Amino acid sequence: MNAVACLAISALAGFGPPPALHVQGNRLYDSNDRPVLLRGVNAASLEWTSDGDGRILETVTRAIRDWHANVVRVPISQDRWFGAGPEQHDKGVAYRGLVKQVIHTIGDLGAYAIFDLHWNDAGVWGTQIGQHKMPDMNSVTFWQDAAYTFRNDPAVIFDLYNEPHDITWDVWKNGGLVHDGGPTVRTARDYQSPGMQALLDTIRNQGANNLVLCGGLDWAYDLSGFLKGYTLDDHGGNGVIYACHTYPIKGDSVEAWYKKMLAATPQIPVLFSEFGSNAAPRPAGAPAPTRPNRGGDPEWLPKTLQIFREHHWNWVAWDFHPAAGPTLISDWNYTPSPTFGVPVKKELETPLSP
Repeated sequence: MNAVACLAISALAGFGPPPALHVQGNRLYDSNDRPVLLRGVNAASLEWTSDGDGRILETVTRAIRDWHANVVRVPISQDRWFGAGPEQHDKGVAYRGLVKQVIHTIGDLGAYAIFDLHWNDAGVWGTQIGQHKMPDMNSVTFWQDAAYTFRNDPAVIFDLYNEPHDITWDVWKNGGLVHDGGPTVRTARDYQSPGMQALLDTIRNQGANNLVLCGGLDWAYDLSGFLKGYTLDDHGGNGVIYACHTYPIKGDSVEAWYKKMLAATPQIPVLFSEFGSNAAPRPAGAPAPTRPNRGGDPEWLPKTLQIFREHHWNWVAWDFHPAAGPTLISDWNYTPSPTFGVPVKKELETPLSP
């Protein structure tokens, strides 16, 4: 029986945490040296709330038991981890407790949890909570505590930072001064970033050997720097897998995106940790678009899923929440959305050998 099928059965039966993962070449293997293929969903809400909308435990459970995901990515806020959210008054005790419960629930159901530093604060605790260009020095403090908390948990993958953008590859790896502005930032300011290598080193210094995930530039879409020497140096850990977030709004046709991925995937291990489109299918007989559609090519999703399937690439769809588009579910009954959720659920229900 293949590894994915074993993981799915384990999840349904609740057999406990899956074996730890490590990188070998450009592939993932478990601690028994079996190849593993990760396919699952993101479960947003803990980045913008301290209670996961009151549904996060049911959400991750439904994703694994009902949709057969063998991995769930859980976005986290570093400020809420320490109780700096405006709604928090307990120094983060309840939030950390809930996050631990979520992560352990995923593992106990036999699936992998991607613990994702999704929102930070541009160096100002509690006042700039959101998506920024790069991690800040407070992110070092976050990873010191979080990595120690989940160190060597076989089910936990650490995602260093959600979507780096608009900086150089040197700053990406080694850190430096970042000027933060743009539509996702309330107040423009400069702050110091430690860089991704320092965050990885911080995790390893806590004695955590967990597999680490890390996205490239252009909001984790651009993998080109990893082919030019900007991979991370892992000292004593289970390795690094590189994240790509791909959407039709990037402006590339599927063919253009596919060409970029074919250049990268033979050289580095890749996990497509966000992707999605709610575009409706093109009616039968309608002409194909003549150029990439930034609003969503209706053929983008079926073509992308086919590529994932044919190449056995790891993927995690965004998002298993009815208000975090592109949406996999239409409501809190976890009804699959017609144009995105239905095909993704079908894909997850079809076992593939790695």
